[in-house]
Amino acid sequence: MYKTYTMELAGRTLKVEIGKVGKQANGCAFMQYGETTVLSTATASEKPREGIDFFPLSVEYEEKLYAVGKIPGGFNKREGKASENAVLTSRVIDRPMRPLFPKDYRNDVTLNNMVMSVDPQCRPELVAMLGASIATCISDIPFSGPCAMTQIGMIDGELVINPSQEQWKKGDLKLTVASTSEKVIMIEAGANEIPEAQMIQAIYTAHDINQTIIAFINEIVSEVGKQKHEYTSCAIPEDMFAKIKELVPPQEMEEAVFTDEKQVREENIRKITERLEEAFAENEEWLAMLGEAIYQYEKKTVRKMILKDHKRPDGREITQIRPLTAEVDPIPRVHGSAMFTRGQTQICNVTTLAPLSEVQRIDGLDENEVNKRYMHHYNFPSYSVGETKPSRGPGRREIGHGALAERALIPVLPSTEEFPYAIRSVSETFESNGSTSMASTCASCMSLMAAGVPIKKMVAGISCGLVTGESDDDYVLLTDIQGLEDFFGDMDFKVTGTTEGITAIQMDIKIHGLTRAIVEGAVERCREARLFIMDTCMKPAISAPRPTVSEYAPKIIQIQIDPEKIGDVVGQRGKTINTIIERTGVKIDIEDDGSVSVCGTDQAMMNKAVDMIKIITTEFEAGQVFTGTVVSIKEFGAFIEFAPGKEGMVHISKISKERINHVEDVLTLGDKVTVVCLGKDKMGRISFSMKGVAQQ
Repeated sequence: MYKTYTMELAGRTLKVEIGKVGKQANGCAFMQYGETTVLSTATASEKPREGIDFFPLSVEYEEKLYAVGKIPGGFNKREGKASENAVLTSRVIDRPMRPLFPKDYRNDVTLNNMVMSVDPQCRPELVAMLGASIATCISDIPFSGPCAMTQIGMIDGELVINPSQEQWKKGDLKLTVASTSEKVIMIEAGANEIPEAQMIQAIYTAHDINQTIIAFINEIVSEVGKQKHEYTSCAIPEDMFAKIKELVPPQEMEEAVFTDEKQVREENIRKITERLEEAFAENEEWLAMLGEAIYQYEKKTVRKMILKDHKRPDGREITQIRPLTAEVDPIPRVHGSAMFTRGQTQICNVTTLAPLSEVQRIDGLDENEVNKRYMHHYNFPSYSVGETKPSRGPGRREIGHGALAERALIPVLPSTEEFPYAIRSVSETFESNGSTSMASTCASCMSLMAAGVPIKKMVAGISCGLVTGESDDDYVLLTDIQGLEDFFGDMDFKVTGTTEGITAIQMDIKIHGLTRAIVEGAVERCREARLFIMDTCMKPAISAPRPTVSEYAPKIIQIQIDPEKIGDVVGQRGKTINTIIERTGVKIDIEDDGSVSVCGTDQAMMNKAVDMIKIITTEFEAGQVFTGTVVSIKEFGAFIEFAPGKEGMVHISKISKERINHVEDVLTLGDKVTVVCLGKDKMGRISFSMKGVAQQ
């Protein structure tokens, strides 16, 4: 059955075609918003995957470069691994949808979103988000949707609904909000110090718009939606739980999990597991589910104690932050470094500065090639959680955490005019027990200041957790959640910001949405905590950016030249600029507007290179004095190179006050001489004189 549905969304038409393509998928939506086109499909395996204790959901966002009329770069000339933007988009789609699948569902599910054309006025990421929800809702895959997503930008203080690519890049807010018909289920934001109250307003503006989209999706589902299929439940049998509680009474489980030492807790649970394995040795079915059963028992125990008794596993108060320490310069010789520790979470961040030519170039779905001047990379080795496994490079989680910390600090970075450097910040996770991304934000901020990057304000971040009861009013918010509270809780609400406002938000939940009271409470709790972290931990370690960059960092001098003179500096086939580089050992970058950056570690050589460039681009006038080298001797005079690729002639009559018969009587090749400019001769050549000029 072929059906087309349309709605007006933020002044543009959203069109959904069902039954036109992808008919063998469980669900397929052919999406068009403006002229942006995305094919979204949802497929599921017929049977559950054996031997797993999680829901195997895979979300893909495929960027096809033909969508913007590009051929992929490189030798292969086809799309390779997913870009960072594709990975982040996949995560934003995954996070709100995952909680809406049944908790005991173990069938493989893949949500694929293929971008086929891009209209710069309609962001493809938004279309894919909506397409994934619609494809899943109309499929026979069990799903408690629909959910909808809206993006909010801000231009000159005014909220913009579903902004264009240009508005999204240049605005003060990049907010994505997902909702069910009742509650907010996901928040992702980057902001230019937006006050908390204004952020809440933007979130619920998006939530209201989501309700109109959900009504539209419900209309589609009512007409073409399939009946949801039956599936094999992987829930733990009640009689197994009863037997476990008989062998390990609740009081014993409480004593096992309630400790501030992660290793002690894991050892306690290991001993309990061994006892239960012995008890269930003859029951293969129960033995196969034992790991999941113990996890559920731990989870219920922790949740009960937090919700009913306000007792946290490590004994902290509900609003209490774990012990904090910070230091700068733990790593010698790097351009900047800092260590931030919060309980058993520890991050070491290292900052590297480089010329602007080292910016990252991204070949993506933007109309123009995008440059990233600030790069934050996050690493999470297995030893940080006491495990062993080979390193296979950054996964989606690492990319997501790095992007969050990067987004947190972008609003306070100096402009390229103020600080003409490319900046790379790397967070190494030394130890992890909850919210390493927020520790990375704090460590990165201090590392940048230690490197002499003149950031405008200090940025800190913290995560707020949640445990809910049977009703919307029955909940407890937890400041600074550790790993156990994240695993067993309902929310991981990360907020970064300055003293003035929010710079980034990332909210993950495991339930079907949050009330406004919870959102407002979490935002306020995070504000109080980040101010505390800055005042008591970060500022005592380093209170302001250092006035100069490290002695080991490259130095940069910026000058402006006439854009029409760029060719003179570069020279034929780059000969002139390469000569300057060879003679001084510097690195030179020239922009189309005539801005020139000279980068090096030897200040004298940098000054020499700048002088050469200024000489090359100077309009020569009589009376100017230069120092140069004799490069050629003729009967009538000598040619003096006073800058790479620039020569002038001293006539034999202008070499000495006394009459000389031969140039060689005074000059030899390679001599360093000081000359004064006489202007240009009839042939347009620069004429020099050595008469009356003191020689060095």
